[in-house]
Amino acid sequence: MKKPSTLGELLSSPFGSDAYRNRPIKEEMRENLIRKLQQNEPVFSGIKGYGDSVTPQIINAILSRHNMILLGLRGQAKSRILRALTDFLDESIPAIAGCEINDNPLAPICRQCRNLIEEKGSATPIVWRAREDRYVEKLATPDVTIADIIGDIDPIKAAKGGHALGSELSIHYGLLPRSNRGIFAINELPDLAGKIQVGLFNIMQEGDVQIKGYPIRLPLDVVLVFSANPEDYTARGKIVTPLKDRIGSEIKTHYPISLELGVEITEQEAWTRRATDVAIPDFVRQVVEGIAFRARVDQRIDKRSGVSQRLPISCLENVVSNAERRAILTGDSTPVARAIDIYAAIPAITGKIELEYEGELKGSDTIARDLIKQAFLMTFRQAYPSVDFKAVIEFFETGGSIHLSETDSIKTSLAQLTRVPSLLDRFSESPESIRLAEAEFILEGLYASDKIGRSEERGFVGVERKPQPQDLYRDYTLERSRSKKPLN
Repeated sequence: MKKPSTLGELLSSPFGSDAYRNRPIKEEMRENLIRKLQQNEPVFSGIKGYGDSVTPQIINAILSRHNMILLGLRGQAKSRILRALTDFLDESIPAIAGCEINDNPLAPICRQCRNLIEEKGSATPIVWRAREDRYVEKLATPDVTIADIIGDIDPIKAAKGGHALGSELSIHYGLLPRSNRGIFAINELPDLAGKIQVGLFNIMQEGDVQIKGYPIRLPLDVVLVFSANPEDYTARGKIVTPLKDRIGSEIKTHYPISLELGVEITEQEAWTRRATDVAIPDFVRQVVEGIAFRARVDQRIDKRSGVSQRLPISCLENVVSNAERRAILTGDSTPVARAIDIYAAIPAITGKIELEYEGELKGSDTIARDLIKQAFLMTFRQAYPSVDFKAVIEFFETGGSIHLSETDSIKTSLAQLTRVPSLLDRFSESPESIRLAEAEFILEGLYASDKIGRSEERGFVGVERKPQPQDLYRDYTLERSRSKKPLN
């Protein structure tokens, strides 16, 4: 069906009804949400882990016709959720052609549109705005002015049009009026200067704005949504109390509550599909995700800043890239992500953690390596809770060593691993690339469990212990010190 292109055609169509004419955007979002719920459609697509927590609260806020704020640490999908709110808008709506504030042809609020309708009547041209065009987002920074958000008087426009400075026809509209009949989002709200936050009072409570002190009122129809990091309340700024009081719903986001859920999110977001397919064993995904989980509880890392979900996403991308690079150099046709590739992804970790004083003393690189070791230990315990690797450990205790390079081919690395008794036996039916990855994972797990040692220069070796009195009467040999302390 062809959409109306003039005001006259619009009035004679279903869009010209009184119900449509008087429906505000919050009611529009409410109706579309109810339809989604009745038809059992997904409320948000591509956003995992919030089905029992954040999503119900957002649904309640929309049903209540509230403005809302998403409060949470970095990397918790706050911006994505705000942008996904456009799914609750109509596919398209009519607006007067050329209007800067997307005026409703059936109920215009700006002087220019009212003059145009008086002049052209039913021939007034109409355009249709898609739901994506009705979302306006602004990142709050200290240099944002009230003119950027609300608007200002434009002397040049007044001079060219011969209008008085106090006329509506002399206004240069800011972002908020330009989002009329849409959604206006402000990210990192506490970074917005207090006087700018005060400028939002009228639109949130009385539903209008005033520009430059002139008695010009615009009854805008807009949904205001915000995001903020709790750290910002004390670190860089704060939300002024009257503004916070006017926000209908405060919704707190969170990180994935389980490792499995985190793996799903990272798998969805990370760019791992390359020209040459790289096999990613499950343990690699779990270790990468485990790094973020361990970092979020590590006392050496600042809890107020949080550990973004971008850490495992970027880390997994680097892991795959290192495996891809190795395949290019060695000519391997079946590249696989290995434990050694996770250490090569340290640059994707160090920039995403904020250290406390103790962590700063050790350095971000050391902390990153320790987190990787903890993640390997956690994953290894789950994969092999009761397997005895006595033969493998004895190989290293009796002086054996294995050195694996990240640039060695699959065959070269397997030739090294075949020297370790029984290490490859359990994977005899698997492809060579998988055998290599799983065997290396076992070695990393034994190292993380303090059963064997490892260094960058010597590779995997036995664990040294301090000489005991009886050692003074015989040749010193490498042995495993059977520590009774619990592993963590």
